[in-house]
Amino acid sequence: MRVFNCDHCGHLVFFDSVRCLHCGSELAFLPDQMAMAALTPAPQDGAGLWRRRGRRGSSDYSGRLYRMCQHHTHWQACNFAVPANDFADLCVSCRQTRVLPDLSDPGNLRRWKQVEAAKRQLFYTLARLGLEPAPGRAGPVFEFLADLPGGPPVITGHLGGTITLNVAEADDDERARRRVALGEPYRTLIGHLRHESGHFYWDQFVRDGGQLESFRAVFGDERADYAAALGAHYARGAGAGDWAERHVSAYAASHPWEDWAETWAHYLHMIDLLETAACYQIGVTVPDPSSPERHHVTDPFALPHPRFHDMVRQWVPLTLLLNSLNRSLGQDDAYPFALSSGAMVKLRFVHELVQAQVQQRAPQAVAPG
Repeated sequence: MRVFNCDHCGHLVFFDSVRCLHCGSELAFLPDQMAMAALTPAPQDGAGLWRRRGRRGSSDYSGRLYRMCQHHTHWQACNFAVPANDFADLCVSCRQTRVLPDLSDPGNLRRWKQVEAAKRQLFYTLARLGLEPAPGRAGPVFEFLADLPGGPPVITGHLGGTITLNVAEADDDERARRRVALGEPYRTLIGHLRHESGHFYWDQFVRDGGQLESFRAVFGDERADYAAALGAHYARGAGAGDWAERHVSAYAASHPWEDWAETWAHYLHMIDLLETAACYQIGVTVPDPSSPERHHVTDPFALPHPRFHDMVRQWVPLTLLLNSLNRSLGQDDAYPFALSSGAMVKLRFVHELVQAQVQQRAPQAVAPG
């Protein structure tokens, strides 16, 4: 995730910013331009419309008109803007959510806002990869639900293009409880959404993309009984077996579908973290008295066809630095994984499949503003 600058005063702002703290400009993210913009009201053009401001000291205003996503207007829950000629009430991210929890419950409202913020981050990364949005292309549909007293628990998962997430995952204590109970080293909202999006894109790229045989050669046969595989995984415990030799996580070893989804999520972790580090122009020197190595992190989107080998060479020292910084603050490792050569083979498979899709969709991809 890159950082941005207010395009009115140039001050540093962030993806979730709604106001520039330096010049006071109203801010919104423009998905059609993949840019953070300072906006000024344009009441002369219609109620609720905004236009992009020019640089400070300039009278130049962009002619493109926007209105804020209705979830921003009603709930202060979104900072995406909608082009004025798009007559949908919701932005391209919020309109993907088809079912909401009961928002009259203040707890659900708070949880839902956090979940939508994570979903916008997922949307950004997929859009940067050129996978969405595009006219006429179906993306995943989301249902964010809360457990009801006396009812069955809401299970986070994917089925037939719909991603369901239990909004209780937005509560730190509940998420930590589940992480410990399941023996997981890592459990976050963005991790859930990246994982479940992997199931969606497996259907798109592997099952419907003619890649089943090549997938099976790397991940195994997904026709194995899924329920039985998960039952066996939970029966033997998360730390059992030699999963680390071939998988990115213990859960990935449960079934080829989960192996793909966990690997996909890790690939999006890699893309996002490398982009952030490159935005800050980070260079990492791995301490070694005999031959210290210097790695300058490059933006994975800077080249039309980034090489997986180059990404990994930057990724490994970057995660070492990240975890060391966390430990200095008395925190657990932010990235509690050590990827084996077997796991890297699967990450490379995902990378090459994504890059093939990007090349096919290049004319429709959205360029950053």
